[in-house]
Amino acid sequence: MTIERSQPMQANWQVPAYDLPLWLGRQQEWCVVIPVINEGDRIRNLLRRMAVLSIPTRADIIIVDGGSTDGSLEPTALQALSVRGLLIKTGPGKLSAQLRCGYAFALEQGYAGIITIDGNDKDDPEAIPRFIEALKDGVDFVQASRYIPGGIAENTPKLRELAIRWIHAPLLSWFSGFHWTDTTQGFRAYSRKLLLDPRVAPFRDIFEGYELLAYLSYRVPRLGYRCIELPTARRYPASGKIPTKISSVKGNLSVLQVLLRVCIGRYNP
Repeated sequence: MTIERSQPMQANWQVPAYDLPLWLGRQQEWCVVIPVINEGDRIRNLLRRMAVLSIPTRADIIIVDGGSTDGSLEPTALQALSVRGLLIKTGPGKLSAQLRCGYAFALEQGYAGIITIDGNDKDDPEAIPRFIEALKDGVDFVQASRYIPGGIAENTPKLRELAIRWIHAPLLSWFSGFHWTDTTQGFRAYSRKLLLDPRVAPFRDIFEGYELLAYLSYRVPRLGYRCIELPTARRYPASGKIPTKISSVKGNLSVLQVLLRVCIGRYNP
């Protein structure tokens, strides 16, 4: 059964259409938003790891599906893994569009802060309680980093690591005024106040692909919000297909083009 979605909190928000086949109501003060598309066993493994860590007792889990066709998100099975909400994006756009759906929904439900983690099981969810504690302490933007003391980077593709450490993170650090070390991954946390700030304005159709992550890393420090990085583990498989939606050539070029547009303020309100 599909639950009727509520109207956006603010009339000027641009949020893609989505269905809501599962919603059990808000239980915690915080939520974990997980964007997925055809992650198969990876999303199930991640949810099992989160259950073992008792994450559902600290934060509600909400999955935002970009149109999976692999049968991995059957609502009854998700409920058994303590998932409280499933949004299925039906409007246009890719990752940033999914995130806009998840952020808007979470704000509408009254959550004080949002943690996001990729659904491909590369990130270790053990860090989630530390993200929550940082939000409680008044931090507005928490970025996971495998490249600071205590962080772990396993089997990161060499080209990707070079691009992150020598291009993406340095450029965003220079133009944002905050020293970032790991800017392309989606394991993050945001305060409610930040996402509602009209100077940030994340709910715009201009954010469709990978723009929103880079934009927030640039825009938020410039507005004076409190930002930190916390050490986390990010593990790629030692062999086989790399779990990513970014293609090796076209996808990476697109990420770099977005980065340049972000750094010159093209996405500012």
